[in-house]
Amino acid sequence: MRPIRQFLSALLGAAVLAAALLGALAPASAHDAAESTSPTSGATVAAPPEIVSVTFNKSPLALGSQILVKDDAGTNWADGAVEIVDNVAAQKLRPGAPAGLYTVAWRVASSDGHPIEGSFTFTATVGAPGSTAAAAVPTMGTAQPGMTPAPQQPASSSEPFQWSIVIFLGTAVGILVVLGLMARSRLKPGSGNNTES
Repeated sequence: MRPIRQFLSALLGAAVLAAALLGALAPASAHDAAESTSPTSGATVAAPPEIVSVTFNKSPLALGSQILVKDDAGTNWADGAVEIVDNVAAQKLRPGAPAGLYTVAWRVASSDGHPIEGSFTFTATVGAPGSTAAAAVPTMGTAQPGMTPAPQQPASSSEPFQWSIVIFLGTAVGILVVLGLMARSRLKPGSGNNTES
């Protein structure tokens, strides 16, 4: 009976260790991730929008949120604070933004408190009303008002794949296999554990 108790004790210890490691690794893989943006990353729009937004897979925290909307000259057109409603972080733009390429850089606190960030771009073919920049003349291949081409690339996000979970699972399976082999060898008849008096 003693080998069975040792095996059960070792198995219980391995299970407790595995649960503790999994609990420590779970928060690291729970960061939010950007699912989509508006405008779509790489899109061409008729004019700079009044609002840009990033939609996440979970609701981010408002603490420390920031969205910068910069034109080619490096001017930030963001107006006011980031507004977060459910899982969408939105930023208003100042009126009068010119035509051209815009880079949107966002940073929010994920629902578990860790900061995440990313960026995307879009191009406006004409300036917003009140813009002092000359309006661009639409040419062949330019998106018409109300139409957005398919995205060229997904919104970038700084969420790497969590390899630590794969390593943990491989280690846990290895421990269980070794414990099983040890128990099997101890339970075989003639292993020296059962002695007659």
